[in-house]
Order: sequence, then C-alpha cells, then structure tokens
Amino acid sequence: MRAGGARLACRRTRPPLSQAESPQRSAAEHAVTVEDVRELMGASTPHFALQLRNRIAKLIAPLAADDPARLLGEQEIRRLTELAFDGETRGGGAQDGQRPLPSLSA
Repeated sequence: MRAGGARLACRRTRPPLSQAESPQRSAAEHAVTVEDVRELMGASTPHFALQLRNRIAKLIAPLAADDPARLLGEQEIRRLTELAFDGETRGGGAQDGQRPLPSLSA
C-alpha cells in the first residue's frame, strides 16, 4: 500500500469533522438533554450554521415530539437555517455602510 493509502482508508471510515460528535453525546445509553442542544447551539455563525443544524437534527431525531430537548432543537434548527441563508448583523443593529455577515446566498 502506498504511504497515502493508509490515510485515504482512514478518511473513509471516519465521519467528516464538521459532522463529528462528542463520544459521550453519541453513546447509545446517553439521554439527550436541553443542555446538550444548548451546547451545540452556543456560538453559531452563518459560516457554520448548517453544520450545527445537521448535528442538532441528528441529536434530537430519536426523541419524542413533546420532549423539551426536541422542542428547543427544532426551534434552533429554524433559527440556524435562517442564519445560514440570511446572514446576521452583530451588535446594536446595522450602521451606515455596514453589511451583515455573509450567508450562503451572498
């Protein structure tokens, strides 16, 4: 096998880093909590919004429809989708000549 072949084989078995998850949170016996969702939604920017949205969706998928963590996650998924496509202005609002942080539609 070529020197690069081992690295290529390793890449095929691991998920992309942007979709990687905490081993504790992804353990089968872990009960998903509101705090788990909050940890993922912490510092979201337009650049990472869709990656965070996908991680939250995967985390809350097995939860019941009325679970507090699922409800918060669904709310956050909507916000992150909007953030990804519309961008944002940080602080007290846009000032003359200031553009929002870029989004996917920019």
